[in-house]
Amino acid sequence: MPPTDAMFLLAENRDHPMHVGGLQLFVPPDGAGPEFVREMLDAMRQTDHISPLFRKRPGEPIGTRWKLDETIDYDHHVRHSAVPGPGRIRELLQLTSRWHGSLLDRHRPLWEAHVVEGLQDGRFAVYTKVHHSMVDGVSALRLMQRSLSEDREALDCLPPWSLPARKSSGGSGGFNPLGLARAGLGAAGDIAGLLPAGVKIANQIVRDGDITLPRAPKTILNGNVGGARRFAAQSWEIERIQRVARSSATTLNDVVLAMVSGALRQYLLEQHALPDEPMTAMVPVSLALRSESAGKDSGNAVGAIVVNLATNREHGATRLEEIAYSSRQAKKILRDLSPTQILALSALQMLPLAMSPIPGFVKYTNPPFNVVVSNVPGPKKQMYFNGSRLDGMYPVSIVTDGLALNITLTSRDKYLDFGLIGCRRSVPHLQRLLTHLEDALAELEKSWG
Repeated sequence: MPPTDAMFLLAENRDHPMHVGGLQLFVPPDGAGPEFVREMLDAMRQTDHISPLFRKRPGEPIGTRWKLDETIDYDHHVRHSAVPGPGRIRELLQLTSRWHGSLLDRHRPLWEAHVVEGLQDGRFAVYTKVHHSMVDGVSALRLMQRSLSEDREALDCLPPWSLPARKSSGGSGGFNPLGLARAGLGAAGDIAGLLPAGVKIANQIVRDGDITLPRAPKTILNGNVGGARRFAAQSWEIERIQRVARSSATTLNDVVLAMVSGALRQYLLEQHALPDEPMTAMVPVSLALRSESAGKDSGNAVGAIVVNLATNREHGATRLEEIAYSSRQAKKILRDLSPTQILALSALQMLPLAMSPIPGFVKYTNPPFNVVVSNVPGPKKQMYFNGSRLDGMYPVSIVTDGLALNITLTSRDKYLDFGLIGCRRSVPHLQRLLTHLEDALAELEKSWG
């Protein structure tokens, strides 16, 4: 077992589940009968081929080796559920919150899928979770995409656990900064490359004086977390966000960060917990740092920048301007670095999170940033699973001590699907952030419409 895999197993405990997941919503095909979901579930359980990835379980002692199970207990891994009445999305998100807060059984391969029916609008859902020691969040999302088809008539779609193996195209990690910290520290051994890069960055910080450093104010989002989770999800039309980006001469990601900034500001004002200093966000960056086009898929996320969210500013237009400037300054620093240097320097920024298990560290130190906001490119066309239309694809990530809220979104055809996961104790009434995200976007539309 590689050390990076072992670390996620060894770091896991009841308060810190280390799995990533996704919630997909589907509209059944025309003419689907009352037994459609049951028949689909039976087909999923009867597949002959199981990918080796989904047959892996940790051997003893934990963290030393993987074992492969020859047979799979489908009744355990692929479960049939129904939302309680009245069958709203609210009830579905409550179920997802509960499932995502529970640990996977280490005596079996580390994954589960829940096929859910009973929604009052006739849709069904699939929630899947996989341990981070087996796959990172971006790779898990791509596995889900590979199980889909652009052809609504195609009936040969396979569930993720039955897909043939595909050669990895490189590391990602846009969902979990702790993974970036641990994986990136291996690259930090390239001292010869890091020293001149560090000197250049220091010179630019001194010269410009307005680079956002990895030291954020303490908030209720940055304490120790418990094991219970709360998940919230919602979709926004990409065109709405792009329209603001075009009018304000910013990028889609800048506008997304401005939505998050406005939402966090209003949420923390309600909690009487907004810090005087501006909050910051960790934002994954890709190998193709020169790609500034809004919504453009520029490759695998391999590093991170810290962006000023300007939450101390009252007006959304001002926050967007400061966010866009901070993002440009951070990217300018990284633009001339090699991918190895980017990864190593990003890992050093994340190092405080890797030290969070040390007793008292989170309590007595400032966080490097307040929240993670990851934007992962998804399918650009309408997708289907054996005739059922994909109607939502919401990532479900990881929270850790010092980082009680994680916001991940993915593009899907004409939409951005936001998935918010938080510690139930540290982030009360997390679902209110969805309303505040909409309000923040509406304010930006009013300013830049």
